Amino acid sequence: MKVRTLKKDKVNVITLGCSKNLVDSENIITQLRGNDYQVVHDSNDEDANVVIVNTCGFIDLAKEESINTILEYADHKSNGRIDKLYVTGCLSQRYKDSLEEEIPEVDAYFGTLELPGLLAKLDADYKHELIGERAITTPQHYAYLKISEGCNRTCSFCAIPLMRGKHISQPIEALVEQAKSLAKRGVKELMLIAQELTYYGLDIYKKRALPELLDALSDIDGIEWIRLHYAYPSRFPVEIFDVMARKPKVCNYLDMPLQHASDTVLKRMRRQITRKETTELVNLARQKVPNLAIRTTLLVGFPGESEKEFEELCDFVREMKFERVGVFQYSHEENTIAYDLEDDIPDEVKTERASRIMEIQQEISFAKNQLKAGEKMKVLFDRKEGGFFIGRTEYDSPEVDNEVLVDAKENYARIGDFATVEITRAEDYDLYGKII
Repeated sequence: MKVRTLKKDKVNVITLGCSKNLVDSENIITQLRGNDYQVVHDSNDEDANVVIVNTCGFIDLAKEESINTILEYADHKSNGRIDKLYVTGCLSQRYKDSLEEEIPEVDAYFGTLELPGLLAKLDADYKHELIGERAITTPQHYAYLKISEGCNRTCSFCAIPLMRGKHISQPIEALVEQAKSLAKRGVKELMLIAQELTYYGLDIYKKRALPELLDALSDIDGIEWIRLHYAYPSRFPVEIFDVMARKPKVCNYLDMPLQHASDTVLKRMRRQITRKETTELVNLARQKVPNLAIRTTLLVGFPGESEKEFEELCDFVREMKFERVGVFQYSHEENTIAYDLEDDIPDEVKTERASRIMEIQQEISFAKNQLKAGEKMKVLFDRKEGGFFIGRTEYDSPEVDNEVLVDAKENYARIGDFATVEITRAEDYDLYGKII
């Protein structure tokens, strides 16, 4: 007599969007594995019978990618290639009712803070003892550390507070324990992330406590680089620069999205800062940390952005000479304050303006990179690809910034290790060198 055995579900977690979403996916994976599930991440294999899509709802392109991914797996379910399909994340938080109506093939939709409900659907328990522990889906030598959730800012173009709620800081003690756990598993670089980094601590400590957190994280053995992402410029806690100056582990790197430089646009964006104040902050940062690399993101095509206002932004980029720049095109997001304004900049103009900013930045980046020729730099190697070992300096974050390439025929680098590299050639965005 044959006895039927029930095959244990295998779950594929698909992550879309930003690094904050990636951390959420890592926590989902950790909880499921803690319940004895077999879990893979972003797998192209078709042996998983359950799929969880962690969505992004930030701008139109991200929403489109999320919807297309949901539809793809909904089709897999209809064809019997998977048994269950669940959707979580920002898009699900924001458009749950509409999605349930339009894509009913999905078994259940969950918001950004509904992990226990998602687990319950899979007959899994939320294990509190796993808080602070999490799977790492990045290369083992670096990881993201999400220090807070949500945002209290009221930028008129941004839908993040609609999807992530109000700012909630994680206690320093909990973050230190999580960082120690990561260090024990070989993580050497921590990238601190949040919707708004500089607001950290105001809710639980009644003061901006990022400097204290950096001091605590710097004392952890095994952690060699600590990198700061998404720092809001208004009311910036300048003590951070003092910590950078005295703590070698805190990278001379600051990701500070400025969005614009025209006072009239900044006012419409409700950014709570002027161009003069921004310039003073950048100059102070460079004065206190002379080797600081500043990465910023800019937003073009905001409603009413005139050619004159855009030229002010171009002049600002030329004047400030940022080390790293990214550009977004304005996306007209419903239920934001700016949604009441007319989205009057044609898409082709937005695209052209974004290209003009990046052309300016390309020249700046090339000039700055030329100065690095002949320098010896500490490099952390991430991967081997196309005959090169590829790494980064402390001035570069993974996937978004410059890279250092060394010829694998002439050099050997261990992935996840540091090495000293002499820069022999510089291009617009990348450096080439040899290991000393």
